[in-house]
Amino acid sequence: MTPLAPHLAAFIRDHLPRDRGCSQHTCEAYAYAFRLLLGFAAERCHTSPSSLTLEQLDAPLVTAFLEHVETARGNSPATRNARLAAIKSFAHFVEYRVPSAIEQVGRILAIPSKKTDQTLIDYLDRKELQALLDAPDPTTREGTRDRAMLHVGFAAGLRVSELVGLQLRDLKTHPQASIHVCGKGRRERVLPLWKETARSLRAWVALRGEPRATELFLNAQGGPLTRSGFEYILRKYVKRAAHTCPSIAAKRVSPHVLRHSCAMHVLQATRDVRRVALWLGHASVKSTEIYLRADPTEKLAALEAGTAPSLRSGSFKAPDRLLAMLHPN
Repeated sequence: MTPLAPHLAAFIRDHLPRDRGCSQHTCEAYAYAFRLLLGFAAERCHTSPSSLTLEQLDAPLVTAFLEHVETARGNSPATRNARLAAIKSFAHFVEYRVPSAIEQVGRILAIPSKKTDQTLIDYLDRKELQALLDAPDPTTREGTRDRAMLHVGFAAGLRVSELVGLQLRDLKTHPQASIHVCGKGRRERVLPLWKETARSLRAWVALRGEPRATELFLNAQGGPLTRSGFEYILRKYVKRAAHTCPSIAAKRVSPHVLRHSCAMHVLQATRDVRRVALWLGHASVKSTEIYLRADPTEKLAALEAGTAPSLRSGSFKAPDRLLAMLHPN
């Protein structure tokens, strides 16, 4: 039996960052996927995660884990596919390290990804967004930090990893306030900031002090803020904003919804999807087309630009009583 732990440790610690040049966020996402997988496999095989062997990580177990992700954990098919992608990447890594596992690896690689629904994105309208930005108390240190985070998260359309990963050196206040963002796929972009956003950031930097952490936003202990920490903060202010804007309570507001809200506001202001892609740091305009589907003004413009053809009036008469019974009233 081949121990699993040495191969998985080499994959996460060496292969991903050194051989493939993956970012820290990718390594963390893969590590999280395997924490879930090993916990599921250990319970299923009645052993500890460190005692699992490579032979136990076969295609039936991976398939059962993917079903567990969707049913027990309630994740979407897109999340299920992301977990499968991490497992397949590890399978390719094992392929040349353990030649005897080629057949087992082939069966894992043959597991298909599941098709996903292309649903409309959720975003906040101006009233809901204003209520959320006004929720933090600017007279306290915590409220000043949170207001700056919400402002820059929306104004720059940042992913949560980009937001919590911002360094103090990435903020420029003169001559034009801007932030330098290192985004997904190592694509860097520089974004100018609104005066209100720059003002809130300056207020936070004045209170931030000079702790050892280099990140722009810090937690209560003076360390870097985590993804889960920002998600907790966002949920808190969504509940507070619901007192003045009840419609926000009916929406599932995640950190990515702030990014979607920024994209929709930029699209409605510029009517140019290329500028939205540039602002969000998309590699292709195809990734930005989801906002065109969600924007009703685009459809209204197309509707008003054309003239509907005239239709000859008439009504359908069923030629048979049975067909008449089947026809809706």
